[in-house]
Amino acid sequence: MSDQDWRATQALARRVLREGAPLVLTDDVRALLLRTAREVAITDAVDALRTEAGALALLAEASRRITDGSNRLMDALHRMYRHQRAGNYDDARQEMRDVLAVEVVPYYRETAQGQLDDMADEP
Repeated sequence: MSDQDWRATQALARRVLREGAPLVLTDDVRALLLRTAREVAITDAVDALRTEAGALALLAEASRRITDGSNRLMDALHRMYRHQRAGNYDDARQEMRDVLAVEVVPYYRETAQGQLDDMADEP
């Protein structure tokens, strides 16, 4: 995961999708969108970049996956830690399994799996 790319993608999405700035598909913007798409498991990015509408949809989907995945994981981690503090490791593990059941972004999946693995020796 490239934190810098994700910040740049989110900033671009804010300017274009929320503030109405035009999406100018420079070589740098295309490269950013392709890298980000790869990192958030979007497979048809090259095709999407062939049209302005496709590029806008790609930007929106990449931004959504970053935001939704982050929110989902952070919320689940908060609940997981609360369950752990209460000694309820079954529910703590289930929080990470629930993330893994729906998450597509590899970075967020790896984080959830790592948390689940860390609880393997717990009751």
